Amino acid sequence: MLFSTKNIVQVAAALIFHSLNARAVSVSRRATVCNGYSELCDRSLGNVTFVGTHDSYAVGVDNLATNQDYDITQQLTDGVRMLQSQAHNNSGTIELCHTSCGLEDGGSLQDYLTKVKTWMDSNPDEVVVLLIVNIDDLPATEFAPVFEAANVTSISYQPGISNMTASSWPTLGSLIDNGTRLLTFLDNSADITTVPYLLDEFSNIWETAYDLTDQNAFDCTVNRSNGDTSTQMFLINHFLDQLILGEPVPDSAQANETNAVSGTGSLGAQVATCQSVMGRPPNFMLVDFYEYGNGSVFEVAAAANGVTYTAKAIATPKTSSSSSSSSSNDAQTILDGSFLHVLRIAPLIITGGIVFGASTLL
Repeated sequence: MLFSTKNIVQVAAALIFHSLNARAVSVSRRATVCNGYSELCDRSLGNVTFVGTHDSYAVGVDNLATNQDYDITQQLTDGVRMLQSQAHNNSGTIELCHTSCGLEDGGSLQDYLTKVKTWMDSNPDEVVVLLIVNIDDLPATEFAPVFEAANVTSISYQPGISNMTASSWPTLGSLIDNGTRLLTFLDNSADITTVPYLLDEFSNIWETAYDLTDQNAFDCTVNRSNGDTSTQMFLINHFLDQLILGEPVPDSAQANETNAVSGTGSLGAQVATCQSVMGRPPNFMLVDFYEYGNGSVFEVAAAANGVTYTAKAIATPKTSSSSSSSSSNDAQTILDGSFLHVLRIAPLIITGGIVFGASTLL
């Protein structure tokens, strides 16, 4: 077939137009707001501070082993963007349990991931990070069928390498544009050669100490890491425990102060310490009872990210904090809080063999 000069010019022009148009599509950004702020779209994941919930699945007010008042759907809706959980092998099913499935069973990992997927489908401009404590050292391949059944593999980020520096992670905008908005870390037994979307935590993230019972002990000292802590992302465990029968349990009575923007033992104070020590704020802040402080944990995150905090309505505490200011008119509030605290410790008291009469408990 013979082509005239005119035909050749037309074909060349069409190809050039198609190429330019394709390039325009490839560089265009779908998301203009990322995790609630336009300023975060061009930020590397390693240059963003996320509010995380410690034992996010351990929800309730009637068990000492619970760390949150609200389920993960409400947590995500209110602004939590890291969800930490603890996985156990319970008769062949991966369950999310606190210490043991007999003490607190938060349901199956599959149901948990399905809730995450449902929320993320309704919120397409959000990046979410999962941190799974693999307490029974399950191989990564045992998690894969669960992730597949929950249909989250397609939205899971796969870096292709086992460890990355904080500055080398993709931007939130690119994660959103590429549809790989879910990042999952295992604290052990990750193997990206077999399951490429399950990433090793301590090759990429270091942590501060946990289970602290002294509000003056929150600092920025490395507690666990398998990498170069000067270049890794890092996580602060900012939840205060108390000792019951010699075991650390969540101290909900101090949650307002622990989650506060400032003050002794506050989240804001620990972030400031890390900024001084590390020259940068933490990437992840794990807290208990995130809603205590009326959004203070999100205010701390906004300040760490250098964005303007806009207060919004979030869930209210389901338990009353004895640390809240009170007067003689608040007697009922104090009594309610004490009653709920008894409900929290009752299972552990029974487990420890200390028997109380029904009238004493109630």
